[in-house]
Order: sequence, then structure tokens, then C-alpha cells
Amino acid sequence: MLNIVWIAMIIIGFIAGIANGTVAEVTSAAFEAAGEAVTFCIGLMGIICLWCGLVKISEQAGLMEVFAKIFRPVIKKLFPEISSDDMAVSAIVMNLAADMLGLGNAATPLGINACKEIKRAENRLLGPGSKYKPTKNICLFLILNTVSVQLIPSTVIAMRAAAGSADPSKILFPVWGVSFVTCIVGIVMAKICEKLPWYKLNY
Repeated sequence: MLNIVWIAMIIIGFIAGIANGTVAEVTSAAFEAAGEAVTFCIGLMGIICLWCGLVKISEQAGLMEVFAKIFRPVIKKLFPEISSDDMAVSAIVMNLAADMLGLGNAATPLGINACKEIKRAENRLLGPGSKYKPTKNICLFLILNTVSVQLIPSTVIAMRAAAGSADPSKILFPVWGVSFVTCIVGIVMAKICEKLPWYKLNY
């Protein structure tokens, strides 16, 4: 869908340029922007590599395990149906910890593994269900995965640094506040929806 939006914007831009007689300016701006994008990406790569390296060091130093121990009781409260399955709980905690540390794409395999472990735990504890039907536990996990608290928003900090920001990490407090609020709202809404009749019928 996003590709369609971008293509539509490009086509509309060229049509507007033709209609206004500014095709040359539109073409020049397109090539100039493309060059700036390449330069920006190259500058961003070094900063992202630095952050990923720092996060990897933190992971190997045991910081991920510390997060896992801290949040394990909370996860067991949020997922009471699978709280007796340590493998599923551990998978959820590891993914959320990776998101909090700003691992980005590196956290994706952990998220996929967590979904598999949740499904396995549900099949063992609640009985086998539809293979492709999302359950309330998986829906809640995806919400947490999307709105998790960002302790180190490394990608945004890297983008601000690459764009020449004088203080790239100045966004830390706003990001902490917004991500905390969105996480709470997401959990509350998920728990409210679980009580609705139509939600129970579909999930």
C-alpha cells in the first residue's frame, strides 16, 4: 500500500510540473533529492553500526537477562493463560527487552519466535486451535511489540545525528514519556476488548 502511495505522489508531482511548465525544475529536484538521500544513508550507516555495536555489547554483558528477570512477573500477569510456560514467557520478555534497547530489525527474529512459543503454549494448555487465527495473547503481544517503551531510540538518534542535530539525544525524555503512555493505553484497550462479546466470538 505504501508503495502505491509513493508512486502516486511521484506521478502527481510530474503531472503538476507539466501543467505548470516546471518539468525541468521537478526533474532537477528529483535528482538532487536522490543524491542527498544516498549521502544521508551513508552517514546514517556508521552511526547505526555504532549503536548496534553498543547494544550488542550490552546484550553479551547480560543486560538482556536483567530485563528478562525484571519484567517476567509483569508478563505473567498480562498473559495468565501461558504463565506456566517458561519458554513462552522468556521469548516474550527477550523480544520486549530487545525493543526497549533499540535493537530494531535484530529484534524481529525474537518476535517471530515469541509468537511461535505463544501458539505452542496455547495448543498445549488450551487445546489446538486454528493455525492462522490470531488469539488474544498473540494480539496483545503484537500490541506490546508495537508500542513498547523505548529506553534507547537508537534509530531516531542516529537519524538526528546524520541530519546535523546539535543534540541528537535530546529526544530521550519525550520518547520515554510518549512510549510509556502509548504502552499503557495499548494494554488497557486490549484488555477492554477482550471483554467485548464480538471480540470473544472472533478470537
